[in-house]
Amino acid sequence: MVPRLAVSVAAILCSCVAALAETSPVLPLASHRAAYDISLIDPSAPPPTSAQTPISATGLIAYEFRGSACEGYTSNFRQMTEMDRSEGDPLSMQVNAMSFEEADGKSMRFQIDSQGLQETQPVAGTATRGVDDDLRVQLTKPQAKSLDFGRDVLFPTQHIERLIDAAKHGGGAIQARVYDGSDTGAKIFATLSVIGKEQTKPGEDAETATALGGIRRWPVVISYFDEAATDSAPEYTLSFDLYENGVSGSLKLDYGSFALHAHLRKLELLPASACAK
Repeated sequence: MVPRLAVSVAAILCSCVAALAETSPVLPLASHRAAYDISLIDPSAPPPTSAQTPISATGLIAYEFRGSACEGYTSNFRQMTEMDRSEGDPLSMQVNAMSFEEADGKSMRFQIDSQGLQETQPVAGTATRGVDDDLRVQLTKPQAKSLDFGRDVLFPTQHIERLIDAAKHGGGAIQARVYDGSDTGAKIFATLSVIGKEQTKPGEDAETATALGGIRRWPVVISYFDEAATDSAPEYTLSFDLYENGVSGSLKLDYGSFALHAHLRKLELLPASACAK
């Protein structure tokens, strides 16, 4: 998924459930493995106006998520994508992303290795929240650097936590500043999320996600804007079904000139890690 797709999907797949009101019990986050097949949405559409726009795409996402509310959450994400254009060689890309978030949201360690569309150096570092909620990022790759992003910045799991909370309370629109370590590790995304009503009919993933039978889900659309760019269109829009236990269904990533589909092909729920009492 052209570098931001991979990292954004990793951010969404790495999800956490919020502590809600006593009248709304919390469903534990599910440790799981998932595989998604990548394809181009609507390849029969009129020819693209740019020779750089993909006319077909194939690929695979392999994702594993483990953890608990007491020990923190670890995610491992791998994506391979190849896109054909009307002119020129195919565009090939591989992304490996690893992260660990403390359960209390105080810090996040991350490393992202990308190969393909352009010369991209590895990105690695630690993001830590201070006593006043100020976020400081200490990068070790591509070069040592300290960055301060101020308050009210969410890590990916905290962002999904907020979406699940909102979904269970009626949905609607949510704005949030999000840091996921993508690009050069020096970027904050301003996000606008729209959460729809709970889905009751079988969806696209019903056959694959039989283990999720009976678990509530909601349609979510998230638009990602570069916070540093004013009055700009979103860099991309991500659409998916969000399950109450944090699992993400099939995804759509819309770049404006083209869109990719990541179909949930396989899902395996893993044994949960119980917190000590």
